[in-house]
Parts: sequence; structure tokens; C-alpha cells
Amino acid sequence: MARPEPRKLEVVGKRQVTPNMLRITLGGAGMLDFPENQTSAYIKLRVPDTDSEREVVRTYTVRSHRASEIDVDFALHEICGPATLWALNTQVGDSIMVGGPGPRKLVHADADWYLLVGDMTALPAISGNIEMLPETAKGTAVIEIMDEADIQDLKKPNDFIIEWVVNPHPGRDSGLLVDRVKAVTFAAENPSVWAACEFATMRQLRDYFRKERGLDTGNLYISSYWKAGSTEESHKIAKREDANMVAS
Repeated sequence: MARPEPRKLEVVGKRQVTPNMLRITLGGAGMLDFPENQTSAYIKLRVPDTDSEREVVRTYTVRSHRASEIDVDFALHEICGPATLWALNTQVGDSIMVGGPGPRKLVHADADWYLLVGDMTALPAISGNIEMLPETAKGTAVIEIMDEADIQDLKKPNDFIIEWVVNPHPGRDSGLLVDRVKAVTFAAENPSVWAACEFATMRQLRDYFRKERGLDTGNLYISSYWKAGSTEESHKIAKREDANMVAS
């Protein structure tokens, strides 16, 4: 099945959610044929790259989806890539070509207990996942942020716990997130675990979930959203090589 052509969306809003999270709201005529209910789906942004002087594609999550617009959140790291630079510089009235949306990666609806893990790049997807859980859901989210001021007031079920881990330099000390995750008590025999973060941290968490917790693809989704010191292109190569190693 052919992928749909990228659509032109307009920047209709821009605001600082927290010191290190910037939200861009996209809308306009291009949203008329945008599929419904795409919170937590991924999209492909076509943004200029000043280094190569060409257009590059970057993957982001739909933080929230309303009838005529979507929110896209950008984590503001110390070193900004092309997409973050675009978000910092764009203004209401600008336009951008957007591909997708791609499939949503959601927790398993029939689980007894949930664990969601990630850093600020995964916070939009984690937030959407939590918001879509039934009010009776139980679980824990462990989220790495750069500063206490980056804590967000997320809509969640009453019996759902959110733990925030402060790491001012994401990608440099993966132990902060990994150690906090290892301290979480698994509260059910039928868990659903969802994790996304930096590449090296992902590999440590994957080993823990698979080898120590005995999880598999039936109750575990885990992915790296970025790799410290790498572009998205080189990160994709690293992910492919890693997947081949795991499969062999």
C-alpha cells in the first residue's frame, strides 16, 4: 500500500510547555484529510538542515489531536538538531510539510498493570498512552526530565503513579533512569511495558526487561528515539545493526 503524500500544515500556535519542552500546534487546510484519533502516532517533519543546506526528515510524535489541529512537542537538548532549530525559529503563519501519520505504539489494553518508561523525547508518547488508559488502570511511569521545572501535570488514572527522574544532561548518565526502573515493583503477572529513550539506555533496559523480567514482544515494546552524538540518519543505522545482532 502506497504511503500518502506529505501534507502542508500551518503553524497555528507556539508555546513553551516547560523550560525544556516547546509545543508547536499545526493546523490549516492540510488537516482536512488527516485521519482521526492520532494522539501518540508518529509523523515525519520535513525541515531545513543548515549544515547540509538541504531538507531532512525527522520523526516526531503527535502529542494530542483535536478536530482541526495537532500538537507536536520538541525536547530542547543542549545541542539542537534541524527539527528543534526549526521549532525554535518558526512563527505562527509558517508552513511545513508533514508525512504520516504512522501507526501508534500503544500499551496492551488487556494488561493488569502498566509500566511506561522514557526520557523527554518519549514524554509526548507516554503522555498520550497514559491519557488513553481506562480510569481503572494501575501502573507506573518513570520519566527522565532535564529539570524539576519540566514536570508536567498529566491526566492519569487515580491508581497510576508517575515518577520523575532529573538528569540535566540526557544521554550522559543512563544509570539514573535504569536504576529507578529497576527499583519499581512489578505488581501483576500480566504486565504491559512500554519504553523509549536514548539508544544506550534502551539497550540496558531491554536487557533488564528480557533477561531479568522475562518479558517478550507479547508484553514489551521498547525502542530508542535518539542516540547521543548521532544524527537521525546514523541513529537509524545503529538501530538496524542492533536489531540484526539481537535477531542473530
